[in-house]
Amino acid sequence: MKYLTWLIGTLIAMLVIVYVVAFTGFGNSILKPVIESKIKEQTKLDSKLEVFSLSMNNFKIVLELNRNNTVEIEGTYSLFSQSFNVKYNVALKELKTLQPLTSMQLQDSFFTNGTVQGNTKLFTVLGQSNVAKSTTDYKVVMTDLNPSSIIAKVDTADLKSLLHMLNQKSYASADVNLDVNFKNITPHKLDGDILLITKNGKLNSRVMQKDFNITIPATAFAMNLNAKLKGDDVNYAYILDSNLAKITSGGKIIPQPLKVDAKYALHVKELAVLKPITSADIRGKLNLHGTITGDKANMVVKGKSDLASSKTTFSAVLHDFATKSVKADIKGLKLQKLLYMVKQPHYADALLNTNINITNADPKNLSGIIKSNITKGIVDSKYVTKAYKFKSMMPRTTFNAVAYTTLNKNNIDTKLNFISNLANLDIKKVHFDTKNASLKSDYKVKVHNLDKLYFVTQKHLKGSLIANGELKKAKDLDFTLLSNIAGGKVDAKLHNDDLVANLKSLQTLDVLDMLLYPKVFKSSIDGKLVYNLADEKGDFKGVLSNGVFMPNQVLDLTKQYAHIDLYKQRFKGDVNAKINKEKIIASLDLKSNTSSIVTKNTKIDSKANTIDSKIDINANGNLLSITLKGNINKPKIGVDAKKIIKKEATKAIKKEIQKRIGKDIGNLLKGLF
Repeated sequence: MKYLTWLIGTLIAMLVIVYVVAFTGFGNSILKPVIESKIKEQTKLDSKLEVFSLSMNNFKIVLELNRNNTVEIEGTYSLFSQSFNVKYNVALKELKTLQPLTSMQLQDSFFTNGTVQGNTKLFTVLGQSNVAKSTTDYKVVMTDLNPSSIIAKVDTADLKSLLHMLNQKSYASADVNLDVNFKNITPHKLDGDILLITKNGKLNSRVMQKDFNITIPATAFAMNLNAKLKGDDVNYAYILDSNLAKITSGGKIIPQPLKVDAKYALHVKELAVLKPITSADIRGKLNLHGTITGDKANMVVKGKSDLASSKTTFSAVLHDFATKSVKADIKGLKLQKLLYMVKQPHYADALLNTNINITNADPKNLSGIIKSNITKGIVDSKYVTKAYKFKSMMPRTTFNAVAYTTLNKNNIDTKLNFISNLANLDIKKVHFDTKNASLKSDYKVKVHNLDKLYFVTQKHLKGSLIANGELKKAKDLDFTLLSNIAGGKVDAKLHNDDLVANLKSLQTLDVLDMLLYPKVFKSSIDGKLVYNLADEKGDFKGVLSNGVFMPNQVLDLTKQYAHIDLYKQRFKGDVNAKINKEKIIASLDLKSNTSSIVTKNTKIDSKANTIDSKIDINANGNLLSITLKGNINKPKIGVDAKKIIKKEATKAIKKEIQKRIGKDIGNLLKGLF
């Protein structure tokens, strides 16, 4: 009995202590600093309990989270029935100071007040707020501390104020009305509807220009979302309408597990306005509509579009929201409009048809085929001439092309046939490795008329050209060229900027004809050109053989003064040249059995088409110097025949003296000459 009395006394004492600590002013003063310390720890703010009053059946708490941000709660409760009737008032006048608690930067203020009535099993929250300058009423029913019903009405919320409160720039302004009526939000037992209406919407052109470099006209918009939820189904209809774009969608969605059966349509007058959402730097208009069906494991997106004035259809299969396969058929796409959309210059007009069948869209296991053809292509010669700073206008250029591409993991192989009135390009296989960004391609090119390339070469040329070779681009650029040209062969190799070209058995008449230079020498030439494309400097060394001169003023003068016909002689020798951009310094050393023709430091300007040369001719012991200056096709010719004249005069004088005076006197005069 003694122990029982002690135990009861202990229990009573403990109850008294608990009562005193929890439900009396003295006890509240003890608990207040402890609770305040915990609040500071959790909120990471300099919080203060202004009021903490707790009794057996009522309480009042005033919490100052920090300066100008307070939460007031007061009401009654029953420990035995676990029921309560509480009033609350939240006044957050400076949201920006609550970042440690909100984890994001907020602005402005937020106010709400209301009541909480019920018990721990079932209670109701009734409240009002002025969020974003709205008149907002809400009712939330909590069952077992989980929301089971929500009714809310937001009347005329100001979108601009809401964006500012969320620390976002005022990209748009609008009046937003929201009605939420969920009788039941228990998973799989949904029963309710949502109505969202946005009116008087306007985009802020100034902010869009400053933040996204997008220039848009004055844009008004309105939005409407009507969704009905029943069981697992969500039936919805959505419209966003503006003078720039219209988006509509509707159908059925089952959130868990996800199933979709919906239609969509997108009509955009200016794609640039969507950059903040899509991050795509594109412009122009687009019309798109289609369907979305399936579930998370297998979803099919189908659509039709007028992309760049084309007739485009596509179908994509998604597994877990990742694209698995894609089929697309693009007909009549206008290249000029596509270039405009992706903000590229107007290089050309053309029609593009493409068929895409990607059976595996996984980048690591890419597989598929792409067929393309371009017709009615016309290059914008005026723009290309200006963009690449050509000195003369690019001629009118038309083109067509056909391409066949296969995708196999990181390997992309393409066969290409390009036809234009300037040149034809045929590629049997261009191989691109996406893993190491390397490129390898064969090619065969045919230039129909070399003179049409004057806008590039700045040199009039004659004839055509056929060449083939290989292109490789990885860390370095390697390019080869083989061509049967001018009656011989050219074998050239380019490594980055360094070009080495070997010439074999080229016929000089054909070369001179192609260069539109006077046909003065018929010969076969072998040589080697070493040239740097970046510096535009190089050297050429060549050997001429079996050479015969064609009729020209230089040899006509030689025949006149030296009485030697060099046209009947065959020459061989060396030709060398140093190239510095358009300036060429050349030397020539030709010999026959009895004669020689030598020129050193001949200066040729291929751009100005001029020559400055001194040619020394030894025609069977007869010396003659000839200069060429001016236009390379019609140079001014100067003749220095002093030595020949002197020799011929000496012969004549000696002959005449021998006749008149005699042989001995002739020998005496020999030394004078």
